[in-house]
Amino acid sequence: MKEIKNIIFDLGGVVIDLQREMAVKALDRLGLKDSSALLGEYEQKGPFLMLEKGDISSSELYDILLPHCKPGTTCSDIRDAFEEFLKDLPVERLRMIEKLRAKGYKVYVLSNTNPIMYNHWIDNAFRNDGKSINDYFDGIVTSFQERTCKPDPEIFRRIVNRYNLNPEETILLDDSEANVNSAKSIGLQGKRIKPEGPDSFMSVCEKLLEKEAME
Repeated sequence: MKEIKNIIFDLGGVVIDLQREMAVKALDRLGLKDSSALLGEYEQKGPFLMLEKGDISSSELYDILLPHCKPGTTCSDIRDAFEEFLKDLPVERLRMIEKLRAKGYKVYVLSNTNPIMYNHWIDNAFRNDGKSINDYFDGIVTSFQERTCKPDPEIFRRIVNRYNLNPEETILLDDSEANVNSAKSIGLQGKRIKPEGPDSFMSVCEKLLEKEAME
């Protein structure tokens, strides 16, 4: 393998900790009975997938869901319940990303996300440290803006072409095995990130700081 020069981070499950079950419970409390089937760990379904792929807007999602909620439910209620999916953005991960950039790596985001979370919770979480998300990364590609989601190889081709990346010198850090395999299918290196142990965010990034080869 060639030396890694570029790192592509997934957001949810890698940079940001997730708690899917909390979102399911919160949406259930609003009266949405199918939330468990619609919200997946790695891929959404129904109107949530349509939002993530950019096929509908945030307001259109609310229009779809409100009739199925308890009387008196507001758009803000749905937003807050949906965002229970996102648990925390540990500041030490932001510090690690800064260290990687200082080491000379180019760092990017490739995320299956939606405009509700991206423009509200995620934006606020990064700003809590005094900067915006754009201050941490050399480029950002999101599914709702590209109108396609991982693991479709097309979204990996887009980030490679947009930022003129050499796939052999670029590694994807993602919590989904399907996404890692899809990235590898177009020539990228890939590593599945796990919550703890040698494949955790911090452990893998420490190895990259030490310029160790990824398995």
